[in-house]
Amino acid sequence: MDPVGTVVVFFISWWICLLAVLPIGVKGQFEDGGEVIEGSEEGAPKEPMLRKKVIWATLGAVGLTILAHFVIVPYLAG
Repeated sequence: MDPVGTVVVFFISWWICLLAVLPIGVKGQFEDGGEVIEGSEEGAPKEPMLRKKVIWATLGAVGLTILAHFVIVPYLAG
């Protein structure tokens, strides 16, 4: 797999992984009797944990890119 193909596979798998982990562990402001910030939606997350989720998405994308490499390369070799 050429470098451009690797970057494309990584980019697509990163977004898929990010969208998959975004809802994990998120609690709305209204849950647990929490205080709702005025002017915001009560279902908005209290703590979205984006840094942690970006790290997990990156690790997942690396794994999927490596998996795709070992699936695609044998077909390209003939």
